[in-house]
Amino acid sequence: MGKVHDGISGRLREFIEAQKVFFVATAPSGSDGHVNVSPKGISGSFVVLDEHTVAYLDYTASGAETIAHLRDNGRITLMFCAFSGPPNVVRLHGTGRFVTLYDDEFAGYIDMFPEKRGARAVIVVDVYRISDSCGFGVPLMDYVGERDMLPAHMERKGADGQVTYRVKKNRVSLDGLPAFDYDPVSEPEPDPM
Repeated sequence: MGKVHDGISGRLREFIEAQKVFFVATAPSGSDGHVNVSPKGISGSFVVLDEHTVAYLDYTASGAETIAHLRDNGRITLMFCAFSGPPNVVRLHGTGRFVTLYDDEFAGYIDMFPEKRGARAVIVVDVYRISDSCGFGVPLMDYVGERDMLPAHMERKGADGQVTYRVKKNRVSLDGLPAFDYDPVSEPEPDPM
């Protein structure tokens, strides 16, 4: 039977912090536009800051839908499922904001996360509703290990290559909303003619 909780503490916090993967859902304002659901699973990329605040490290990747949607309306839901042990599903409904690698505040967050390669922002969520449900329909699965693909891929690109990638892939959402457009872009030199 589902339950709404007063805060993220005790066994609920232990459950959330033990999960190897979680899912992030956001959507733009209005009745059209793409709803986005993203899996997150790089070890150590999620932290509970207090009973009503969580954060996760946002890595440079092929899209920036979450950031675009947070810029638009701030709505966000995080979901954690038990793929081993007793069944459980926990949802954290909240209002999110992001702190880019160019923000002064970023330095206060980045050391909370062990895997920093490719980081572009920290997503901070003020959680206003915490609920769990049975999870009876979630399959049992075995955790085999981490994939060291995304961080290693971004490390090979280097800082300049990551900027080039983000400028090409992360500036706007699928719906044309501003997304991660914070990287400095070199303006072309004026034509002397």
